[in-house]
Amino acid sequence: MLQDTLIFLVAAVLAVPLFKRLGLGAVLGYLIAGVIIGPAGLKLIDNPDSVLKFAEFGVVLLLFLVGLELNPKKLWQLRVPIFGMGGLQVFVTAAIVAGVMIAAGLPWPIALVIGIAALQSSTSVALALMAERNLLPTPGGRSALSVSLFQDIMVIPILLLLAAIAPVKEGGAAHGFSLWQGIALIVGMVVIARFAMRPVLRFIANTGLREVFIAFSLLLVLGAAFAAEHVGFSMALGTFLAGVLLAESEYRHELNLDIEPFKGLLLGLFFIAVGMSVQMRLFVEQPLLVIGGALALVLLKAAVLYGIARLFKLCGQDGLLFAVIISQVGEFAFVILTAARAQGTLPGPYADIMNAIVAASILTTPLLFMALTRFVMPRMNAQAAREADTIEERNEIIVAGFGRFGQVVARLLMARGYGVTLIDHNADQVEFTRRFGFKSYYGDASRIDVLEAAGIAQARALVLAIDDGGVIAETVRLVQARFPQVQVLARAIGRTDAYDLENLGVVHERETFRAAARLGEKTLIALGETPHQAHLATRTFIAHDEKMLKESAKHRGDTKTLISLADRSRADLSALLTREGRKAQDDESEPLRW
Repeated sequence: MLQDTLIFLVAAVLAVPLFKRLGLGAVLGYLIAGVIIGPAGLKLIDNPDSVLKFAEFGVVLLLFLVGLELNPKKLWQLRVPIFGMGGLQVFVTAAIVAGVMIAAGLPWPIALVIGIAALQSSTSVALALMAERNLLPTPGGRSALSVSLFQDIMVIPILLLLAAIAPVKEGGAAHGFSLWQGIALIVGMVVIARFAMRPVLRFIANTGLREVFIAFSLLLVLGAAFAAEHVGFSMALGTFLAGVLLAESEYRHELNLDIEPFKGLLLGLFFIAVGMSVQMRLFVEQPLLVIGGALALVLLKAAVLYGIARLFKLCGQDGLLFAVIISQVGEFAFVILTAARAQGTLPGPYADIMNAIVAASILTTPLLFMALTRFVMPRMNAQAAREADTIEERNEIIVAGFGRFGQVVARLLMARGYGVTLIDHNADQVEFTRRFGFKSYYGDASRIDVLEAAGIAQARALVLAIDDGGVIAETVRLVQARFPQVQVLARAIGRTDAYDLENLGVVHERETFRAAARLGEKTLIALGETPHQAHLATRTFIAHDEKMLKESAKHRGDTKTLISLADRSRADLSALLTREGRKAQDDESEPLRW
């Protein structure tokens, strides 16, 4: 047992970081690790089925966390993309795939299982790829996540459907399900969650013993799983319902934090076990069926998704992103195929082929996404690129970036009577702000020709309020080299950006630092300190932090020195605030200034 555990951990530690580094995702890393150590590879572990049975608890924990996230208010806010786009994708994909399978001569239960397995997409792969390119906030990214959420919601009805169509075992029902027992379970869970769970959680939380809360969290999940299995439901359904019922609890985040590490480990083990179960000989013996089947499913899903995107007016790059990023068959398909195989609905050979097809389809996604972002989207950008506006004004100040940060700067300057030229690279933002009376221009302020057209040669100051730290730093260097007489002031997205701007000698402001400090000041007042004491402490904190930032910027990239400076800074700040606190008590009459 210890040897097997070591093998699993070594395989995961080696494979997963490598695959994530290659942009292929953790799920594929676990699957390939399972293939390598399993019977089809090095044969380090010969019995994947025993591992799979235990690792299914990873899926149970995953569905509990999915339930915790399904707050009714959140579902209502996203109702159109979730239930509209998600519902269409689920039913259209399943219907087409199942119809093709029936036309090919497969019995309808097998065709239905393949159809509902094919409708799933890999949320983990899609999330990782979009996060890498910062595409999550785009309309295409948000729509893809909404559809993935609907797929997660549908897992429970799907598991119930599988239980319903499972062949009847000799001597009784296929799954021992009793309607009255099921109703009693649901009512009992609602009553316990509503009236008993919060006092119990509060009592355990008040003990202050984190390990007791963790133990109770696991007891809660496993208890719900046991109760559901006892009445004939799946364990996953029981934990999902428990999660939904606790979604509005004040202890939801604590439960999430406690369950997450166990979920991650067991779910990783589940995918390794699935990888061990993949019959690699099928890739050699039936390459056309496996690879061709994977490509056919991906293309079919992409076509369905693109049609849905057009129907919901998601066009251009967003429509393509939406269609490509969730076109694969996802990890929940392994759960569905495993359940159908265990219940006898899906024969072993079909399950083996489908597992291989699912793994192959996941592998196609990073490759398709790479082609989309490197070749297709840049060409679309070039074709659809709007020419920069002709800038007629010649003002003493240019503000580049007229979003939430740049608007505040520009409004202050304009209110003081200064002439300000506003440039933004977001065409929608330009049109939106013009409706409110701001004469802004479309253009990329990192390009020298746009700055020259805006009158940079005659300007007194350039304010860079763009939301990209790297672009800001490059633009600063460009302006300093070509127009050294212009004073450049810049937005710092975070501390590392502030280091770069400090080293470039640019006046800068961290976008959230002072607002956070002011909130800290208000917190001190709420805790009983006088406004004068709180203000003096906050002012001292800001001055000390800015002093340390200047010193730390000299050691940018030297992690050891930065850690040493941070340790020293905390000690110095504590002593400084203690002295200032005594001073504030002695002199409550000092005027408040920022």
